[in-house]
Amino acid sequence: MSEIDVPESHPRYESLLTRHRIEDGVETGITSKQGLIAQGRGEAFDYLLGERTTDTAAAAERAAAAHLLQADHAVLSINGNVAALVPGEMVTLAEATGADLEVNLFNRTAARMERIADHLREHGAEDVLGLTADGRIPGLDHERAKVDADGIGDADVVLVPLEDGDRAEALADMGKTELVVDLNPLSRSAQTAAVPIVDNIIRAVPAMTEHARELAGDEAAQREAIESFDAAEALSAAERAIRDGEL
Repeated sequence: MSEIDVPESHPRYESLLTRHRIEDGVETGITSKQGLIAQGRGEAFDYLLGERTTDTAAAAERAAAAHLLQADHAVLSINGNVAALVPGEMVTLAEATGADLEVNLFNRTAARMERIADHLREHGAEDVLGLTADGRIPGLDHERAKVDADGIGDADVVLVPLEDGDRAEALADMGKTELVVDLNPLSRSAQTAAVPIVDNIIRAVPAMTEHARELAGDEAAQREAIESFDAAEALSAAERAIRDGEL
């Protein structure tokens, strides 16, 4: 993908960079046009949060990393926006936690699935799930119901960044521990998640990797990170930050 021609000193550099990556993703067939709208919506919430990671978001990222490390089978779900924004970062998180990577799309075509899988391989992924699609999530009629039976279908912990609300609810109904990255604390995805991470994905994924590396091998610290996290309080804190600017 092409690089953005804006100096890093520009006050809107990160915002312009993410917009550019989504635009590039549309041009290369990774991201759908609807992804542009979703990116704009998320950017608005990030602006209200001060474009920074709050303390409760940091705690959520640590708890999510601990869940991934303690999982019997963790899977990181990849859609078009995720593939455009943080492909290498998702591969690195998978390596740090032993999780699988699985492509899952609402606007699903075989060509687009292959493009995203190839894109992830270009960023270091060895195995990419999602192309087999021999399983289904109960209660969904659209393309995002399709999963690999030995991937998301079999997972006990799933990271679903930038997720559709109905799929988030369906995964939770299956009894999976669901980790969601969503800048809107009022969304169904965030409200459904065991661990709602109200943060920009470009900050959240590297933070999870950092926490995973720190927590690796320390089961007591992993349990403490999980047990001390309160999803309801995290969502309330995010709402306060957006409403009152209390970071």
